[in-house]
Amino acid sequence: MTTPAAVAHELSALEAIYQRRAVRSYLPDPIVEPTINRLLDAAVHAPTAMHLEPWSFVVVQDRAVLQRLSNRAKAMMVAEATAHRDLLRAPGATPDGRHLAMLEDPKFNIFYDAGTLIVICGKPLGQFVTADCWLAVENLMLAACALGLGTCCIGFALPALHSDEVKRELGIPAGTDAVSAVIVGVPRGDTPVVPRKSPEILRWLRPAEH
Repeated sequence: MTTPAAVAHELSALEAIYQRRAVRSYLPDPIVEPTINRLLDAAVHAPTAMHLEPWSFVVVQDRAVLQRLSNRAKAMMVAEATAHRDLLRAPGATPDGRHLAMLEDPKFNIFYDAGTLIVICGKPLGQFVTADCWLAVENLMLAACALGLGTCCIGFALPALHSDEVKRELGIPAGTDAVSAVIVGVPRGDTPVVPRKSPEILRWLRPAEH
């Protein structure tokens, strides 16, 4: 088993924020357990409302399980294409066009052949569970970037992860739900920079001048 891609130094927080990319092409190198534990430890240091820490995690590195999850998720999304039309709609394309064709392709794996999937789950501990879990996701993704790893959130996986059968297989208790699914791996080459718009500031209330 291999370690993360070599980096000259672990990135600072700001470097990781600006260098993080959604990676959709990975080398077959597996991620070792100590590295995954570092990512999970970074995740649980996220802010949490009332210090409830409502998150829990499932780590999947069994490629047979990942393939089954991908196949099941694709079948569910295609079968419920109307219900998921907003997720399937590609900008500039007809509704359900490009993404639906991709999901119908038997060769397409929704996890992009990454060898590690981390499912971030939320326990029923109040109204801020989803927000807390997404903060944990961001910590995990930035930590992965700092270590030279790539990540990507896989929204296509969530319908399958919410099914009772998959929850039983992954050990997700009743009342606990998957909030996000993140793949982690060693990037295959560089991921292009995607430009971002400048912050839209609706109003800036500066101190009154006297």
